Amino acid sequence: MATAVVATALGWVVFRLVARIPAGRRARQLLGIADELLDLAEDADPDRDHIRGPEDAPVTLLEYGDYECPYCGQAETVIRDLLLSFGDDVRYVWRHLPLNDVHPNAQMAAEASEAAAAQGAFWEMHDVLLANQDALMASDIRRYTEDIGLDAERAWDEVRRRAHAPRVAEDVASADASGVSGTPTFFINGRRHQGSYDLATLTEEVRRARERARLAALV
Repeated sequence: MATAVVATALGWVVFRLVARIPAGRRARQLLGIADELLDLAEDADPDRDHIRGPEDAPVTLLEYGDYECPYCGQAETVIRDLLLSFGDDVRYVWRHLPLNDVHPNAQMAAEASEAAAAQGAFWEMHDVLLANQDALMASDIRRYTEDIGLDAERAWDEVRRRAHAPRVAEDVASADASGVSGTPTFFINGRRHQGSYDLATLTEEVRRARERARLAALV
């Protein structure tokens, strides 16, 4: 009898303590999202990163990618569908991780995208490179600079001189700091995405991240 009385009293105390926790914090605890550790070493920075979507979107999907990686090419279709589905709730960030030991043209392609960025056309070049992964030789890339309306001589001169190699190296260093060694690797609001990156899986993960962001705003 005494044990039952004590258990009842303890249950009442716990109930009262839980009731005093703000609703938003209780929800976060129930979802297991309180005080989570982020595993992206460097957060997305609008002043340097290439970002598609609103800067104030509640969900940031960041990819470390390689323009010659066929899996990155496959993921591109998924990313486009995801951005279309979630609209202003998601922003997408691309960071370079050319795997030079297996993709001989990836480094030059990454630097070419930065040469395009210097003329305000990063995403135009990004899209062309991923759409033509089997044609990333120097002659191909030079043609792409013309096709998207860049000052082709300027862009190719920068690629030839490797003017943007340091910028690509910054992304590679941030990948190393985050423990990334392969492509594509995704982070959703700073948390490494584990497992498949098909549309259904990423959609569910983005939905969860959006809910976490909504609940965090209540606290």
